[in-house]
Amino acid sequence: MLPQARIAGPMPWVIAIMIALTVMATALGLSLSNVAGNARAAIAGDITVQIVEGAPAARERQAEAAVRLLQGRDDVAQVVRVPDEELEALISPWLGETSGQEDAVPVPALIDVRLSQDITADRLRALRSELTAVAPSARVDAQAGWLAPVFEAIRTVQYLAIGLVVLLALASVAAIWLAARSALGSNRDTIDVIHHLGGTDSQIARIFQRSIGMDAALGGAAGLALGVGAIFVLAQQFAALGSGLMTGGALTIRDWIAIACVPICGVLLAMLTARITVIGALRRML
Repeated sequence: MLPQARIAGPMPWVIAIMIALTVMATALGLSLSNVAGNARAAIAGDITVQIVEGAPAARERQAEAAVRLLQGRDDVAQVVRVPDEELEALISPWLGETSGQEDAVPVPALIDVRLSQDITADRLRALRSELTAVAPSARVDAQAGWLAPVFEAIRTVQYLAIGLVVLLALASVAAIWLAARSALGSNRDTIDVIHHLGGTDSQIARIFQRSIGMDAALGGAAGLALGVGAIFVLAQQFAALGSGLMTGGALTIRDWIAIACVPICGVLLAMLTARITVIGALRRML
């Protein structure tokens, strides 16, 4: 006896917008998680040794001594002295050409080191002590420490993405609650007749639940398509940057499965909200 039409005409589009935004927020959080994980894996065990010495001869002597020491350690997997020409090329856009000038700013010698074991505070302290014994001007820094602010920023954005997903879920629940209440009000007389004929609240709620489920499924499919399309467009834009940090955020198969589950969760949430709303309202009507 109840009409089988949708609960509200614009409801599928409202759900589609919510699902699309949720899909993009979920993809953002997963991508940032991949960026942080790949970056940590790439620099795990990496340290940088700087020889900060103004005199070129002393700087070269200490750099060679540091390289020899590092190459003789069992826990060092790789030692690479960064060529002076490469350092000059890196700083020339800001300081100009400095080689061969007497008043040029001294450029420290850089040595990239990869340890065969994880970096610990004790291991870093021992390595720093040994290096300063042969190269007093040496400074030892774990590369992970340089990226600590970046990791903190990524974690903050991840929390924002999670918060956005929660807010979108709450907004969807509110929209479905309003739509269900409106549908109940417009069908109040029919519901009274069904009650007098012996119809139960659960049977009536099942009709509304099925109707909102159809709306949510239609909106979820459209929202998933919109969200995935936006993800691909943004992925192409970031890939064009050619940044290693950005390319490390590529979504995996597991991530895509999680994204595909977003509209499914949206449909289940919509049906549950509709059922709770309708049953609660029907009990108050009696």
